[in-house]
Amino acid sequence: MAEERFEREELPFDLDFLDSLLLNEDYEGFREEFLQLHPYDQAKFYEKVSPDSRQIIYRFLSPKEMAEIFQAIELDNDEYEEFMKEMDHRYAADMLSLMYTDDAVDVLNELDKTQVASYLTIMDQESAQEIKDLLHYEEYTAGSIMTTEYVAIPENSTVRSAMTILRNAAPEAETIYYLFVVNEDNQLTGVISLRDLIIADEDTLIRSIMSDRVVSVPVSEDQEEVARTIKDYNFLAVPVVDFQNHLLGIITVDDIIDVLEEEASDDYSKLAGVADMDTIDRNPLTAAKKRLPWLIILSFLGMITANLMGMFENTLDQVALLAVFIPLIAGMAGNSGTQALAVAVRGIATGQLEDESRLKLLLREAGTGLLTGLTCGVIITFVIYLWKHELLLGSLVGGAIFGSIFVATIAGSFIPLLIHRMKIDPAVASGPFITTLNDIISILIYLGLATMFLSQL
Repeated sequence: MAEERFEREELPFDLDFLDSLLLNEDYEGFREEFLQLHPYDQAKFYEKVSPDSRQIIYRFLSPKEMAEIFQAIELDNDEYEEFMKEMDHRYAADMLSLMYTDDAVDVLNELDKTQVASYLTIMDQESAQEIKDLLHYEEYTAGSIMTTEYVAIPENSTVRSAMTILRNAAPEAETIYYLFVVNEDNQLTGVISLRDLIIADEDTLIRSIMSDRVVSVPVSEDQEEVARTIKDYNFLAVPVVDFQNHLLGIITVDDIIDVLEEEASDDYSKLAGVADMDTIDRNPLTAAKKRLPWLIILSFLGMITANLMGMFENTLDQVALLAVFIPLIAGMAGNSGTQALAVAVRGIATGQLEDESRLKLLLREAGTGLLTGLTCGVIITFVIYLWKHELLLGSLVGGAIFGSIFVATIAGSFIPLLIHRMKIDPAVASGPFITTLNDIISILIYLGLATMFLSQL
């Protein structure tokens, strides 16, 4: 349950007092206190209280007021369905129709198709059609996160008429800081800021003061690319167009912040070999289902490492001390490979790696691996010599560490670049496999060297 998800924390409102107003059915007192809160704080309160208290909230608040809460709420995917089921069907449909279209689509995307169809059927026709138009766009694209509540101004209008359009559209628009200019065919031709509109002469034509150098994104653009565009240009909103440059919607910076958080969480979970980031309220069975496929795959890959150990069984039998240093070598190779992997994946994710800089990255990581491997190898050689008084053994382990770190660093940077070139997400395919690959590399180098010098050990 949502209320079990939060520990006691300092809040800008008195949770117990507001809850007592609800349970005492104090309609006026609750509304007076609750509606003074910021929508985010209202959403926090809504998440924390019990289902019984939420039932009273649905009676005390209008669908419009509840829509503002759902636009500010931060829920796990399965909780949307749980909370929507608590509401009266008509109340929920009215709430969805009063939300910004992109926010309503985000909620409906978490529900099953039967529920979605049911809500759309009882909504007003105009709202239902706007939502349907966005629902058919592929997930994680610009179309799936754009909103259709924006202000568009004809290019042949005057500033005076544009101000009239703005006053009429502003109550429903998600942002009015940018006004997008279109021609008679609704093709995007320019943009004008609210400031420029206000200070312009009323009889001036919009086309004469607009900027026609408009940065837009295709409706099929990946949401990560959209986020990068907004970040690079410091936009508050970016227009979304189709292949004929028709204006379809806009994407605002608040939606991009959600995208960045979602993508960061997703990449982190993939690097850890978890298909979907666990939440602390997820039950053990659900969490196990998410993790088991990766663990099973990696266990089969781990069998390769075990087979390699078997190939060098004779070497280990003759010099059992060699086995003591296997975890050290494998661990250092894994750490260096993971460091290189993080640099490469971050470069890919932020768009900093262009084609001409990929070779530069590989050469830099190779040099880094050479220096770090050599330094660690010399230190370990010296430590083992002082510990075991075996210069050859120390040199063997040090050499293995040098080779393992050098190769693992190159692999850690090269593999994600190769996977990205193959149009596969480098985060999902790199982390677990590079760790296993580095184990294999380090064992081959270490026990291979040990076998070569076995007669001298």
